[in-house]
Amino acid sequence: QVQLEESGGGLVQVGGSLTLSCVASRHIINYAMGWFRQAPGKEREFVAALSRTGLNTYYADSAKGRFTISRDNTKNVVWLHMNSLKPEDTAIYSCAGGAVPRTSPGNYVYWGQGTQVTVSS
Repeated sequence: QVQLEESGGGLVQVGGSLTLSCVASRHIINYAMGWFRQAPGKEREFVAALSRTGLNTYYADSAKGRFTISRDNTKNVVWLHMNSLKPEDTAIYSCAGGAVPRTSPGNYVYWGQGTQVTVSS
């Protein structure tokens, strides 16, 4: 079992930046990691993912050019750096661990509780 805990969410103005962190309870070197988000009344959607080594990254179209996913396997941490935030980025952001970096939530086994990101206009 791997427990994931997110932090770094909060209230930010349009155009601002936030960095979300996801700390794992054990080594994550064997897992691809991803970030997903869920806005009120909407389904959970893929944001970004990266391979076990961090060499390969994947982004939703909405995140490309604005968000960066990264990891430090020595510290068991995954980050999501978010820039140029928009009101439509408002959601609960959750990190997840799985075998391969896919866009479907069903491919991930471990999930954190999430952290709220609110972008005010």
